[in-house]
Amino acid sequence: MNQPLKQVAVVTGASRGVGQGIALALGAAGMTVFVTGRAPEQGGSNLYGHALRGSLKDTAAAITAAGGRGIAVVCDHADDTQVQALFARVESECGQLDLLVNNAAFIHDQLIEPGPFWEKPLDLVRILDVGLRSAYIASYHAAPLLLRSGRGLICFTSSFGAGCYMHGPAYGAQKAGCDKLAADMAIDFEGRGVAALSLWLGPQLTERTRIAGEQHGEQYKAFLANAETPQFNGRVIHALLNDPRLMTFSGQTLITAEIAAGYGISEAGGRQPPSHRAMLGDPRQQHPARVI
Repeated sequence: MNQPLKQVAVVTGASRGVGQGIALALGAAGMTVFVTGRAPEQGGSNLYGHALRGSLKDTAAAITAAGGRGIAVVCDHADDTQVQALFARVESECGQLDLLVNNAAFIHDQLIEPGPFWEKPLDLVRILDVGLRSAYIASYHAAPLLLRSGRGLICFTSSFGAGCYMHGPAYGAQKAGCDKLAADMAIDFEGRGVAALSLWLGPQLTERTRIAGEQHGEQYKAFLANAETPQFNGRVIHALLNDPRLMTFSGQTLITAEIAAGYGISEAGGRQPPSHRAMLGDPRQQHPARVI
């Protein structure tokens, strides 16, 4: 008897941090997960002089150890040709795609430093290339595979910075842009079984935020005390993918902390991360008008 195919996911920007945690959660659920990063081994990324640990190779191995199948693909999401090759490989090796998590983004070391945008390095604008434009390109190449499967999800990792001032205009524009990509892609996918969602993640417990917290203790202490693990968000994404009601959510921007409880998802020890809606604002509701 033929064994049913495992669900297949692509998680971009998964060498470490949020992407890595999401990919590990999907692997623990038994999925085949293609993870992307610019180098297979640990690179030279650092923050405030501290080397950031983790590598694409390690992520893929951890996915497999968790019960899934991890496949590391070196891919610079600033290079459209490499992105196209990524999805050609998914098609060749699996013949299907069920989930794309658009997570890759250029994060400058000075992103969270205070000061107006013109006093910070111009390089911060690169988040609009790798983070917004790159998400469009990945979605473009993923769409035919998702449509072939007959049911699937494109998910964007966004944040409350889409609706309030957070880390400056480049960061805010990237997050707001991801919300809008999800809303408009959902319209194009209508009636085809594929959903597009943007998720507002709360503060994340990653090595990067730990280091930042040590440098900005008072500013980040309260947030980090109730922060989310990336794995928590990966479990939420997996639950959404397999929810029979998935298409009713398509086009929306959802707050993961709010929908997690409905799926019975919590952090270790039953801790439920809070929603920051009251403090940081509501996701924007798109106007129903359509100009074709």
